[in-house]
Amino acid sequence: MNSQKSNLPSPMTTPDGYMKDPQGRLVPIDTIKPVDLKRDAVVRQIIDDARKLNAEIAAFRKRAFEAVEEFIAESAREYKVKMRGAEGKGNVSLATFDGQYKVQRAVSESISFDERLHAAKELVHQCINDWSDGARPEVQALITGAFEVDKAGNINTGRVLSLRKLDIDDKRWKRAMEAISDSVTVTGSKAYIRVYERDGEGNGYKPISLDVASA
Repeated sequence: MNSQKSNLPSPMTTPDGYMKDPQGRLVPIDTIKPVDLKRDAVVRQIIDDARKLNAEIAAFRKRAFEAVEEFIAESAREYKVKMRGAEGKGNVSLATFDGQYKVQRAVSESISFDERLHAAKELVHQCINDWSDGARPEVQALITGAFEVDKAGNINTGRVLSLRKLDIDDKRWKRAMEAISDSVTVTGSKAYIRVYERDGEGNGYKPISLDVASA
């Protein structure tokens, strides 16, 4: 058996003097137009910079969360309290002594509804049918619109939960609101760090954007 290594390039590498096209075919560089080579170089440079920036933002996010959590724990120790588990993980706002800068840690929860939402919807529709002569049109529109779904078949959780703010004295309505509350399931949560500085004109705070599109 011939034990000599092959000089052929690995399928995962591109040999010198060639570039791969979108179909993965090897194209000799000297046959590629200069403008196409320049475009390739510009895009690759931007992507390289973007990856570096992404890594920097990820490192900043990690440092910021750790700094906030450490400060909360340190502040709690002033009162001889030791933070445990999820304690101290919620929303918090920290500001500089002069109020010029502010850091917010915000936690957004993703929620869904289980099968009890269908019972709530049925009770709500019973109420609407009985109120058809007396309820204000805008209230009816608000209630019926809460259970509409989007093109993907998803229900707007904010609209459904907002129904609980309506003060309606009807036993079926109250049972419906109880069913909505019982049907809520927290499926996940995500924490954000937001940073602000005071507007020079004294009109409150403006965000220091970490978004490329709005920086």
